[in-house]
Amino acid sequence: MTRSSSLLALAVALCPAPALAQADAAPTSSDAAPAATDGAQDEEHHDNDEVIVVTGVRKKAGDALGGLSVLSGDDLATDLRPSIGETLARQPGITASSFGPTASRPILRGLSGDRVRILTDGIGNFDVSASSPDHAVSLNPLTAERIEVLRGPAALLYGSSAIGGVVNVIDRRIPRTEPEGPVGVNGLLSYGTAANERSANLSVDVPVVSHFIIHADGNWSKSDELRTGGHILTKALRDQAAASPDPEIRELADLKGDLPNSAAKSWEVSGGLGYVDGNLNLGVSVTRHDALYGVPIRYSLDPDIEAEAPTIDVKQTRYDARAEIPLTGLFNQIRARAGYANYRHNEIEDSGAIGSTFKTKGGEGRAELVQSDRAGWGGTTGIQYLDRKLHIDGDEKFLPPSKQRQFGLFTMQSLVRGPLRIEGGARVEFSKLSAAEDETLGTPSMRRNFTTVSGSLGAAYEISPGWRAGGTLSYASRAPSIDELFANGPHAGTQAFEVGNPDLDTERSISFEASLRKLAGPLHLTATGYYSHFSNFIFQAPNGEIEDNLPVYVAQQDKANYYGFELEAEAEFGNALGIHWDGDLIADYVHATVKSFGPAPQIPPFRLLGGISGTKGPFKGRVEVEHAFRQNRNAPLETETAGFTLLNASLDWHPLSDRPDLTLSIAANNIFDVVARRSSSLLKDYAPLAGRDIRLTASFGL
Repeated sequence: MTRSSSLLALAVALCPAPALAQADAAPTSSDAAPAATDGAQDEEHHDNDEVIVVTGVRKKAGDALGGLSVLSGDDLATDLRPSIGETLARQPGITASSFGPTASRPILRGLSGDRVRILTDGIGNFDVSASSPDHAVSLNPLTAERIEVLRGPAALLYGSSAIGGVVNVIDRRIPRTEPEGPVGVNGLLSYGTAANERSANLSVDVPVVSHFIIHADGNWSKSDELRTGGHILTKALRDQAAASPDPEIRELADLKGDLPNSAAKSWEVSGGLGYVDGNLNLGVSVTRHDALYGVPIRYSLDPDIEAEAPTIDVKQTRYDARAEIPLTGLFNQIRARAGYANYRHNEIEDSGAIGSTFKTKGGEGRAELVQSDRAGWGGTTGIQYLDRKLHIDGDEKFLPPSKQRQFGLFTMQSLVRGPLRIEGGARVEFSKLSAAEDETLGTPSMRRNFTTVSGSLGAAYEISPGWRAGGTLSYASRAPSIDELFANGPHAGTQAFEVGNPDLDTERSISFEASLRKLAGPLHLTATGYYSHFSNFIFQAPNGEIEDNLPVYVAQQDKANYYGFELEAEAEFGNALGIHWDGDLIADYVHATVKSFGPAPQIPPFRLLGGISGTKGPFKGRVEVEHAFRQNRNAPLETETAGFTLLNASLDWHPLSDRPDLTLSIAANNIFDVVARRSSSLLKDYAPLAGRDIRLTASFGL
């Protein structure tokens, strides 16, 4: 028997045996429902009974073994930004690619791109955001009811590519619950001064006959060019520009204020139909997404090379379906989720001509059997299938027409015995990736098949009342992406001529994660440390050649080590001056090295974020300070990133005691108008973060 078939047999054997899910794995309709948005919103960070779904088995947030963040309620409304990356950037262990205010994707523990899956209610977004930092994620955070982020081995439930983690955006588009009244209405209005940003979202649920609910929602947002806190270019580039003999280039040394070519607008409409009867939940939805945004200019200081200022026009139509059917006996429930989308974006040049067109269409489906809880043993077992096609035309064609198919089998199980919780899981995935012959790129037809196996085993023990210590050991393998295998052309988003390697092997890693949590009392604490060793990490390295005025980067493999920690603490200080005071602190750090390459690129520095909040009646105020340290541990051809300190403040008001869902907020971000740049951004030297931004938000539910 081969090694792969032996591990496959082990994964199947795990299905009926106790190894990893959850004692409270018997979900109900209320489990699936979103967190209540009532007057207790301010306590969401302290509520370890909040049910989370991103782990595959619905469980209490405090029971998750891996790193977990849940953003909802007032906190979500305050942190909302035009991109999912900027919305999540203040969560522990998360930064953003920050390729301008619109194209900003989450980076988890220093891992990005294909290694982080962004999901809508458990299903992928069917876009091309993982292939380039200038490609925005095809969802508007305005639609989110809450966002769950899972870091660690449990993320492998959603595919071997989720080795870095999972971001799951949960919305209302397929209704899970019936409105309390004749109609349910939720809305949000927002305005931000830094980009004159105007946003609006409205959703309506109407119950009709026999437990059927009709859903409709729409959102719109528009922003001007982003105002920054000072110079657009870094000092090193300004000095270089000032020394140029070309007068137009010398002018760049004084460029400051608005970030050129960063304006954006988008709209989205969706309709859904759901059937809800107790634990039975069925539904479908259709969504149309339309966005137009500018990509900030990467200025050329060579007079013979013209800088580009492209605009990207995105259109996507998406179809979704969900079924949650109660069972009796050994299994408590069957859950099924499917989605299909047709995506296209045009990259429009300064002249108005279409330079490149990216097209992708495909679908994804997953089905899970949830076991009934039996004396502390529970779990979920399922299958997942993905089918995707990608086609690029035009100047930025760096990939031949490609196809990707994946089929996965997975199980997660758990066993609870008093203070001890044991979790384990396994996933087997079969991937087929192919590329057609392409005369333009000079590439032949290519095909690769991969079988990847992943598994994890972890435990947590309540060492004393309210304190829990845990650890997880995991093995993960990831098939190379289409880009890593088949690329062979210029890519403006990365400013590189990318060359794939069709002979790449699977990327394999062994990881250990340890955690300590305090879940009760006035102090809540979560401390997590992790270490991952990659035996053949896939990365791109320059080979010293120049093609199409771009450095040539070739896909390679070598050993790599990633390690770091995340710390999150929240404390209740009690009452003073008639105000109830709370404080919180976040600290995170990641260190990454590729053996033959040196420091991994786009790694965030050590960061501290601390705040103090005060609540009095319907008001809650908060002041926070974020400090990112200097990043001088840089990859080849990567520049140093200066540290920065941001001061932010916010005030939430619930003006109507009988309508606690109505929240009016004002927030001041980057109060001192600091010029800040993220080391995780490929565009950091040309596009700083927003300057001072005053945000007004109104959210309500009826």
